[in-house]
Amino acid sequence: MLGSAELCFNVDHGYLEGLVRGCKAGLLTQQDYLNLVQCETLEDLKVHLQTTDYGNFLANQTNPLTVSKIDTEMRRKLCGEFEYFRNHSLEPLSTFFTYMTCGYMIDNVILLVSGALQKKSVRDLLGRCHPLGRFSEMEAVNIADTPSDLFHAVLVETPLAPFFQDCMSENTLDELNIEVLRNKLYKSYLEAFYNFCKDHGDVTAEIMCPILEFEADRRAFIITLNSFGTELSKDAREALYPSRGLRTDEEGRGPLRGLQALVRGCG
Repeated sequence: MLGSAELCFNVDHGYLEGLVRGCKAGLLTQQDYLNLVQCETLEDLKVHLQTTDYGNFLANQTNPLTVSKIDTEMRRKLCGEFEYFRNHSLEPLSTFFTYMTCGYMIDNVILLVSGALQKKSVRDLLGRCHPLGRFSEMEAVNIADTPSDLFHAVLVETPLAPFFQDCMSENTLDELNIEVLRNKLYKSYLEAFYNFCKDHGDVTAEIMCPILEFEADRRAFIITLNSFGTELSKDAREALYPSRGLRTDEEGRGPLRGLQALVRGCG
């Protein structure tokens, strides 16, 4: 017998599921990829894409067609569709969409803080920010000198606020501290997103948990490689690793013994 959640699914999420199925039907086919292999110019690319669901967003592009124009239009299409889905979603799907944007928000914040440290124009930096990670307080990032300032002046009302609990300090935001801040934010974010998906269970956990485990492992390797030749100690490096991923034990208690020994031996 169907439970109440299954009975109400179409009422709450049926419309968006139909759209998702339509998006899947619009993905490039094997023949489309074979056609793209034959392209020698951007105009060839445009001609081949005109017969697919990706053709419309390039139709109004004037010559000369550039990689930058294609990238901008594809990103605009992606973000427009994403925002449409999010605006029509209900809980817990809307929270899931918010989690999907947090990684972009973290990268945008770090980009702006790093740019401010190098005295770059905020206007130019905003143009380089990913649109899925935009929020209204972004322009005030340049007034923050410490992580504490950044939280209270900029991030306290954003979805990133819960991830700042382990980042609060009065240390000046220099190049090393900015990267430490990025990795602390990603650690808290990935752990929270993982727990959200695992607690939800069912297909969400089945699909998303391995994806987030892979991302946690990827960040652990990036942290290790980027820490070589810096003042970051092995213990400080290990503290930045997300406590989720294939490299952790089944209880999520930290790196498996073999990898832990390998990582602690690096540097």
